[in-house]
Amino acid sequence: MTRVMIVDDHPMWREGVARDLGSRGYDVCATASDVAGAVKIALATRPDVVVMDLQLGSGSGVDATREITTALPDTRVLVLSASAEQDDVLAAVKNGASGYLVKSASLDEFDDAVRRTAEGDAIFSAGLAGLLLGEYRRLGAGGPDVPQLTDRETEVLRLVARGLTAKQIATRLVLSHRTVENHVQNTLRKLQLHNRAELVRYAIEHGLDE
Repeated sequence: MTRVMIVDDHPMWREGVARDLGSRGYDVCATASDVAGAVKIALATRPDVVVMDLQLGSGSGVDATREITTALPDTRVLVLSASAEQDDVLAAVKNGASGYLVKSASLDEFDDAVRRTAEGDAIFSAGLAGLLLGEYRRLGAGGPDVPQLTDRETEVLRLVARGLTAKQIATRLVLSHRTVENHVQNTLRKLQLHNRAELVRYAIEHGLDE
């Protein structure tokens, strides 16, 4: 059972999210309302996924995300925020968030995002992955050529960065699911990365898009 921690400074929202996730079979192991509490409780409970709001009273979920992911590399942070502002999304990803979902998402979308985050995927609300890639291109961060990777591995990396699952990538590229997974694992090894969230950040930093 996936262990989830919820960080939000609004008690009713926090309790509602906990109730919704509990009804979907998740183990909501902890909740917190501010940065200090989030970091302290995360270190004590070591959840698989932290669902993180960005606005935490006088503090920022970005700071909590950075501290949690630095101290607990195996814990993944999924931002759940009312904001879809470019600066907020960029800050969250730069500081370790595995994904970013806006609060207008449906319960099914939220359920899928938490599950896939736990599995190591990088999840973004529609349009946000493209927004990130476009912003890094505008800033001139890196170029489209990725050293060490084959053309196929680069193609798979671009699709991972857009939030597609291995199954969706396999369908698009007319490959087997196993072949796609092999490409992903080879890319992780070559780039010395650990999971799909880190692959997305790598792709963003190098301005990769499809």
